[in-house]
Amino acid sequence: MIPARSGSPPLSPLESVYPLRVCRSGAVCEASCPPERGALQANSCWRLALRMIKFVLMVNRQGQTRLSRYFQPVELSRRAALEADVVRCCLSRKKDQCSFVEYKDFKLVYRQYAALYIVVGVTDSENELSVYELVHNFVEVLDKYFSRVSELDIMFNLDRVHIILDEMIQNGHVVETNKSRVLAPLTALDKMGE
Repeated sequence: MIPARSGSPPLSPLESVYPLRVCRSGAVCEASCPPERGALQANSCWRLALRMIKFVLMVNRQGQTRLSRYFQPVELSRRAALEADVVRCCLSRKKDQCSFVEYKDFKLVYRQYAALYIVVGVTDSENELSVYELVHNFVEVLDKYFSRVSELDIMFNLDRVHIILDEMIQNGHVVETNKSRVLAPLTALDKMGE
């Protein structure tokens, strides 16, 4: 057994391999983990709540939002102000500055691709480098699907971009990074449309 935080039961080898696949209801666990994982105790859910993606924004250099996906409830009136402030914070930074920004009670991880910025808001305990690479993986999946994705592809195929993002991130947690598996639902949709 692997030691856990004080007051928590030790982690089994299986829990240490799949540390982010447990949810409060057990639904994510049963759907996306090996069958043995379903036997885990509910008190391991604290690990999931501490690390999470709060939102994903895709904005252009002019500060226009092209995509926004929130994984925690945010009032519509606050979204516009939050997006404007986050975008201003990221766009004002120089190219030689770090892509991780501490912002209020969470962190921002952003990456620029041509005229688009992808900004991800995460909790303080989330690994910034893994989110940074997740952003690159997301762009690679978009490139694979759209054959060199552009801002226009995102604007005119927003539903497809949301499907890709939802295949990769569910409830603020990364569930899939394999490009072929992420694109499988879209491939099936495209075949049905032909």
